[in-house]
Amino acid sequence: MRAGRPSAVSPMILFPAIDLKDGRCVRLVRGDMARATVFHDDPVAQACQFQRQGFSYLHVVDLDGAFAGRPVNAQAVTAILGAVNIPVQLGGGIRDLATIAMWLERGVRRVILGTQAVRDPDLVRAACRRFPDRVVVGIDAVAGRVAVAGWAEVSTLTALELARRLEDVGVAAIIHTDIERDGILKGLNLAAAAELARAIRVPIIAAGGLAGLDDIAALLQPKYRMLAGAIAGRALYDGRLDAGAALAMLAGVRGPAPPA
Repeated sequence: MRAGRPSAVSPMILFPAIDLKDGRCVRLVRGDMARATVFHDDPVAQACQFQRQGFSYLHVVDLDGAFAGRPVNAQAVTAILGAVNIPVQLGGGIRDLATIAMWLERGVRRVILGTQAVRDPDLVRAACRRFPDRVVVGIDAVAGRVAVAGWAEVSTLTALELARRLEDVGVAAIIHTDIERDGILKGLNLAAAAELARAIRVPIIAAGGLAGLDDIAALLQPKYRMLAGAIAGRALYDGRLDAGAALAMLAGVRGPAPPA
């Protein structure tokens, strides 16, 4: 088994999530659009709040776009980009080079490709060549199998198989989401994320189920310190995760190099 990318140069990153549905900030339960809880009607205000709290990077997803296969909440995303000065990574409805280029030109730091990593790996390769260090792949898994099309379809491909295919493509990072934990506050599946991190040299970000400071403490354990960070959603919105305390815990831990 190959060792993951060596750690040593920057703090592990905690990404606050802004998931957009009908122009509002929501959280889903296991990716079910019918089980959406609205946490903020104004995504720009929410983005600014996260910036004030000290977060260094935003994770934004156009949920409607993920199902439609094209940008749907573009107005909200553009408004967020104009309101904050911390970098934004964006996923959802990004299915071609033209859309990738459009978002990068508008100020998105990194785009996230999910469905197309399975259905059109040539697009991922082309995007990485054209936009070095600006392309992230989201590997969303159910029982270890990769889900696509807004998590509506489960492929036969395993998360590890897809990660290995992507190792030499040039992706800036891989976000591993355990769909079965997403939105239910049962804790991150750090074992699965760490398995990917040990197998390949691409930085791995864990997502799905972060419930509170116990998850942050777990990230600090030596066996998980090879991870690039984690994404927090519902726990931040409902107050289970104190942003200041979480960021303070992570500030002293050195992890993989920060995204460009």
